[in-house]
Amino acid sequence: MDIDQTLLQNLTETNSRFRKLFEEHNLFEKQLLEYDKKGFLSPQEELEKNKVKKMKLSGKDEMEKIIQSVTA
Repeated sequence: MDIDQTLLQNLTETNSRFRKLFEEHNLFEKQLLEYDKKGFLSPQEELEKNKVKKMKLSGKDEMEKIIQSVTA
């Protein structure tokens, strides 16, 4: 997601849903980095990693819709 930092700051300050999605996105990114640091993932960890990826993507899609509605 490549957006103007001013727009990003404005949305996180004024749109509670966007702020929540943005915070979750950052949390999911950190979780994925932790999984990537491990040399080997158990089958359960692989499932959890894939679940986090899907939630991150879903949140990103919703954030992009919010951005489009504001910039349109």
